[in-house]
Amino acid sequence: MERPTNRLLQATSPYLLQHAYDPVDWYPWSEAALARSRQEDKPIFLSVGYSSCHWCHVMEHESFADTETATLMNALFINIKVDREERPDIDDIYMQAVQLFTGGHGGWPMSVFLTPQLEPFFAGTYFPPGPRHGMPGFKTVLQLVADAYKERRGDVARTAQQVVSALQASRPPAEAETPDGDILRGAFAILERLYDPAHGGFGGAPKFPHSMDVSFLLRYGRRSGDSNATSMALETLRRMAAGGIHDQLGGGFHRYATDARWLVPHFEKMLYDNALLARAYLEAFQVSGEPFFRDVCTRILDWVSREMTGPDGGFYSALDADSEGAEGKYYVWTPAEIEAACGPETARVLCTYFGVSGSGNFEAHTNILWVPRAASFVAAELGITEAALENVVEAGRRELLAARARRVRPGLDDKVVAAWNGLMIRAYAQAHAVLRLPEYRARAEAAAELILRHGPQGPFRTLRQGRTSGPGFLDDWACMIAAFLDLYEASFAPRWLELAQEWSARLDAEFDDGAGGWRYTGSQHEKLPAAARNSLDTSTPSGGSVHTGNLLRLGLLTGEERWRERAERNLRAQGMELRQASTAMGEMLCALDLYLGPACEVAVAGRGDEAAALVRAVFAPYIPNKVVAGWPDAGSAPELALLQGRSLVGDKPAVYVCREHVCLAPVTRADQVRQALEKAVLSPARESA
Repeated sequence: MERPTNRLLQATSPYLLQHAYDPVDWYPWSEAALARSRQEDKPIFLSVGYSSCHWCHVMEHESFADTETATLMNALFINIKVDREERPDIDDIYMQAVQLFTGGHGGWPMSVFLTPQLEPFFAGTYFPPGPRHGMPGFKTVLQLVADAYKERRGDVARTAQQVVSALQASRPPAEAETPDGDILRGAFAILERLYDPAHGGFGGAPKFPHSMDVSFLLRYGRRSGDSNATSMALETLRRMAAGGIHDQLGGGFHRYATDARWLVPHFEKMLYDNALLARAYLEAFQVSGEPFFRDVCTRILDWVSREMTGPDGGFYSALDADSEGAEGKYYVWTPAEIEAACGPETARVLCTYFGVSGSGNFEAHTNILWVPRAASFVAAELGITEAALENVVEAGRRELLAARARRVRPGLDDKVVAAWNGLMIRAYAQAHAVLRLPEYRARAEAAAELILRHGPQGPFRTLRQGRTSGPGFLDDWACMIAAFLDLYEASFAPRWLELAQEWSARLDAEFDDGAGGWRYTGSQHEKLPAAARNSLDTSTPSGGSVHTGNLLRLGLLTGEERWRERAERNLRAQGMELRQASTAMGEMLCALDLYLGPACEVAVAGRGDEAAALVRAVFAPYIPNKVVAGWPDAGSAPELALLQGRSLVGDKPAVYVCREHVCLAPVTRADQVRQALEKAVLSPARESA
């Protein structure tokens, strides 16, 4: 017998499709739903979540799949289901409303009750099916809200208007002057106070990766010479990689840790977290030279290649936290399971190394794998060398991974989000630039080509099974432009730089807010009761901050001052907010660091193996405030001022390192490149070529 379905069966979102068999008369966000609400004068119940959200699954099972609850919902409301990853504008606006109703708390599933004019008049997050822990039951909430809308319309209207007025409150005034280095120093001081010296990271439980803050600390450490900034960043990355938040077998990181020591994760895996962390670990490798950081980066990227990449080259969005109805079941182990997979001798080593015991460190005496002690202590306890320990652990990892592959896998959200693909393209392109692994460049290019095939004039928001969900938002544009710039530096193919310039011009035409910044939504998007926020980082970097960095890089690469001037306008527009909330704007701090400089422009003349060795030397050290241009593999170089007059020296490829358009003498040996880069960035005096 076929199960009855609702309107969500035609959706592209895996999250909406998860609800297609609910007895709730769900609509996707659509004019049909909104028109019916107006025609019938019926309030809207808006439910927002995403496919890998554990509590979203719980609320579906408890309430949305329950016939009695669904009957009540269908009688009293027009019910709309939204994937927050597909419509981040709707999610952001109504999450602000949830926080107003709950005293600053928010989360998913998000439950918002709207008037037919889309004004929120009551909101919350997860509601249990019956009264529990001081929370009312969902059916009770439904009835009370419907009664209020019917019988106390004046109160509802006043509440809705107050909320909308708060959502529409004007942005902070722009600074009279462009932000300066005091903001960087102030942000570092705050992060230093928040830093957890015992476990790394910032604050207590729960702990999130804070990748943008880590990248800022690495930049600040280089700028200021403050070794504490660098050590805070490196130690945070070390402790995360040793924790249960890091998948010790398959690579990749879970969403966040529920405890202070990074042991117990919320088990979902998100593409964006792993894109940002891959870049952070790559930067840590450049800073420290420690192979450990390189290996964590490549494990992330290899996991994405293996499990999160579609046949068309696009990167999937997320892996669920749950499998077989239990959070984390796919990832946890007992000693007996490890012995069955590897044999008793290998199991003894693995259990000691990964902190596995009979009592367990997670639910039902199971164990999350982590590395609570240094390899030297474990090797000494086992009476073997560190090299022998490493060999056993690596072989054991492969055996456990093969055994785990036979388990029921967590659900996969296979939609392609343009912004998140841009972040992952950047990770692969930058990893290729530093590590010179051709397969990484190929991965980055394949994903970019997919975005361009389905959005040649500008990005879509999401893509699944050949269907796009609608036009891209500011972060989709900004992250893809950043990806084009990184692809250019990884390949020197002029096409990517041309695309970055073309899309930047279109972005400004589509999103300019008239006050120096950019709106999150463009002219193609529908009008909502308030504007989505744009300036603060969330779990992903702000689109406006990313694009500020894009424009600064374009200015350095092309020599065209208009790009830098546009970036400066946004820095001025964000100045007050950057002073007030600097640690919620890590990406903008990195852009400000680039703006303040010093930055260097690098030109590589030549092709072939000798030039490749020079390129490797250019990207090996951690010098974030640089741009690199060069001759493509074939054909002529683009008409860039940076490349004009940059020719071979004798018959040898050469690197020209410049600062503010004044260049050092060209170098032709890889061992001279770092010295030239350091001289250009750190020395106030430069000799003219």
